[in-house]
Amino acid sequence: MRRLAAILMLTLLGACSTVEDLSPLAPSSQTVAVRAPRFEDSKPHEWDSGTPWNYAIHGTDVSKYQTSVDWPTAKASGISFAFIKATEGGDRFDDYFNEHWSRTKAAGVPRAAYHFFYFCTPAATQARWFIANVPRDPSAMPPVLDMEWNPKSPTCRLRPDPATVRSEMTTFLEIVERHYGKKPIIYTSLDFFDDNQLATFRGYPYWLRSVAGHPRQKYGSHPFAFWQYTGTGIVPGLTGKSDINVFNGSEAAWNKWLRQNTR
Repeated sequence: MRRLAAILMLTLLGACSTVEDLSPLAPSSQTVAVRAPRFEDSKPHEWDSGTPWNYAIHGTDVSKYQTSVDWPTAKASGISFAFIKATEGGDRFDDYFNEHWSRTKAAGVPRAAYHFFYFCTPAATQARWFIANVPRDPSAMPPVLDMEWNPKSPTCRLRPDPATVRSEMTTFLEIVERHYGKKPIIYTSLDFFDDNQLATFRGYPYWLRSVAGHPRQKYGSHPFAFWQYTGTGIVPGLTGKSDINVFNGSEAAWNKWLRQNTR
């Protein structure tokens, strides 16, 4: 009877144990990002409505100008995703792409590669250049096409008419989508959006830049998946001024979007 009583007592104690009691601590690279973080800003905007703090999921975008990023620290501070510059035009490759690409994955930060469009090189050539330099990683988010004017370019300040711009965008997007099997995201700024009548260019998720007002104040009812709300943010783990973005949805919507777009 004493033996039976001892067995029953051990069974009851085991039933009272929690998962936390039984599971080892997760490695630091798997730290869950803070939800709805409020990052500091070196040049803050006074939001009158639609503040970024109302969004649960924040991320950043980086290029060669952000070196030696401490991605585990950035993630722990609230960075849930990263857009990483890969290519520009038909012959430029970002010096820090490979480092950012591998270290974000090691830190468990979902990431996407982006291409900066160059108006003096055919879109098909640019798409092939992007494909030649960006691995086909099923765990990555969809590729991004960065469309904006570049008036300070030392080699190309061409500004094609809106129909030509949209045609070239279509060529690039279709080639890249066929290769990666994911519908690309379009990044753009307000002047480029208006100049090229992109309100009529539907069928792709948009990442909109709007640092002086919520996208609905600047782009009207145009749908967007991501919003870049500052270029002067302060993010732990990154040095200097940082671009910060939000995902347009709840945490549950973000998890669903990741499941659908990172496989």
